Amino acid sequence: MPPARMNLKVLLPFKVFVEKTGVSRIVAESHEGAFGLLPHRLDCVAALAPGILVFETEADGEIYMAVDEGILVKTGTEVLVSVRNAIGGTDLGQLREAVEQEFLDLDAQEKSVRSVLAKLEIGFIRRFAAFHHE
Repeated sequence: MPPARMNLKVLLPFKVFVEKTGVSRIVAESHEGAFGLLPHRLDCVAALAPGILVFETEADGEIYMAVDEGILVKTGTEVLVSVRNAIGGTDLGQLREAVEQEFLDLDAQEKSVRSVLAKLEIGFIRRFAAFHHE
């Protein structure tokens, strides 16, 4: 009997980034650290941190991919990874730099935008409450 393999699909908001069959192992990063998936592991859901996703197939060997934060869902032999952004490559140094420059800087920009939006919302609510009391 052939060894069990997984099917991996990496989804971006606007397209399917990678779809691979015959995956023997996956290593991903969460906020608590790195973890691995094998075909017979129990089903799970994990929140992913920006980092390097590694998977291995018999045909391609180890494949590295920089991923932004997202979620990983394993059900049976199906593994779905949904992330905001991903970059493929073979040089781990360049992928690590991409994670640090693109994904983590984007998070800082988003936090700044969210802060400004929260201030605008608070101002709107205060004015609306004052208008309502008049």
